[in-house]
Amino acid sequence: MSTYVGDGTQRWPAVNRLDAARLFRIALKDAAPGTVLHAVADEGDTTRTLAEAIGGVLAVPVESVPPERFGVIGRLFALDMPSSSALTRERFGWQPTQA
Repeated sequence: MSTYVGDGTQRWPAVNRLDAARLFRIALKDAAPGTVLHAVADEGDTTRTLAEAIGGVLAVPVESVPPERFGVIGRLFALDMPSSSALTRERFGWQPTQA
């Protein structure tokens, strides 16, 4: 089964690995030491949406589970972690293009 914690409204940002790699190259070339960059293509898909997409591809049921189901990392899965790359895009001209 594909699972999510709680009500599944926790947001997790995502980025395609090719877009992230492009930003890493930009950072190595143009960013000052200590610069914080956000390689985020969207500001956060809900964990329920992610679980539903996985469940659809694998043709398995999708269910909510308590955080304890995942052991010590369960609390991490329960966190809402929206993020934005607006400043990174503006400062370095980076635009994610991959799905």
